Amino acid sequence: MSPTFSLVSPKPCNIRQGNGKQFMSQNSFNLSTMRSEVISVSSSIKPQKSIRAELTIMAPAKQSSIPVFPELTKPGIPFFDLRLQEVVKRQSQKSHSFDVDDQARRKPQFHPSFLEESYERCRCICEEYAKSFYLGTMLMTEERRKAIWAIYVWCRRTDELVDGPNAAYMSSEVLDRWEERLQDIFDGRPYDVLDAALTDTVFKFPLDIKPFRDMIEGMRMDTRKFRYENFQELYLYCYYVAGTVGLMSVPIMGTSPESLISVKRIYDSALYLGIGNQLTNILRDVGEDAIRGRVYLPQDELAQFGLSDKDIFSRKVTERWREFMKEQITRARFYFNLAEEGASQLDKASRWPVWSSLLLYRNILDAIEENDYDNFTKRAFVGRTKKLLMLPLAYTRSLSTPNINITPFTKLLKQ
Repeated sequence: MSPTFSLVSPKPCNIRQGNGKQFMSQNSFNLSTMRSEVISVSSSIKPQKSIRAELTIMAPAKQSSIPVFPELTKPGIPFFDLRLQEVVKRQSQKSHSFDVDDQARRKPQFHPSFLEESYERCRCICEEYAKSFYLGTMLMTEERRKAIWAIYVWCRRTDELVDGPNAAYMSSEVLDRWEERLQDIFDGRPYDVLDAALTDTVFKFPLDIKPFRDMIEGMRMDTRKFRYENFQELYLYCYYVAGTVGLMSVPIMGTSPESLISVKRIYDSALYLGIGNQLTNILRDVGEDAIRGRVYLPQDELAQFGLSDKDIFSRKVTERWREFMKEQITRARFYFNLAEEGASQLDKASRWPVWSSLLLYRNILDAIEENDYDNFTKRAFVGRTKKLLMLPLAYTRSLSTPNINITPFTKLLKQ
């Protein structure tokens, strides 16, 4: 199950090398040659501290007397002790420095042309695979948009290890090695040119490693867990594979000096946007996931409507399925409503890509409804024209002035 980033067909991407010569990357990020990378990642040989300058290509009818979703009265409350308060505290530090005596944490010195190439490759990948989001990043300061590109690429590479075209070569050892590489990135020892961009980013911004580690844990879940008994379990999965992206992004986006809410609430909003996005991905991809024998829907809630995996594998839209889907869509929209609180509290130059993502995913939910809740044989998508029309609206929303007239939490619960 892919996190928050949508995929499109890959195209060649022109990038300039450090020596000024132009070359064409081969499927710059569809992992067409990922087998060699998986072998490389799973190797027991630790990478040297020196940077590898060459690119390794990754590389029932419901009873009215019983509430359908009792958890819906508290969906914004984390069900697990994820120690996120610690992450917020560390990432909210005004200064970002490391012990100069700790050689492993000393900021690496990259040649300017090499670093330029690293970020350019990240930019190209983001432009190709996340067009609307990429356009929104262009309003950000140069340093911030480059950092967001680096985070996007790392998240995409992580997801492709499990959900990409070469996922057959996946193993627990591969993810263990990938986590070791993550630590190397945070220690200033990137493995390849794409890692180098994230290394530079983590030494410029107060990024904590925990959300990155948690995303890898989400990939591990995808290799061993194919059913979710209840929403609590699904919430945890959504946090790992998508909510983490929001936590990674807040230090880069920055907060508005006019913001009148706490930093914790801004982080909560970022987390809720990730949860909403992933729930939307799940609802959009029910049919595709079923083909692979996966059901990312709460089993107890299916049962409340007289449904089971058998109904999903039959790929038939029934009235029971429509009623079930209406409740699931309500939940996803609930999280988007919560996310709005923080979207306009970010730094003004960073809001457009966030609002673009929020509105785009809401439109996917609309498309599921327009398809009469047939997410078995029809893929809900937002057409190019609609996307283009959405961007000005997202931009207008991004210009809104932060205020504290936020819809109360209890009111959102009743929506």
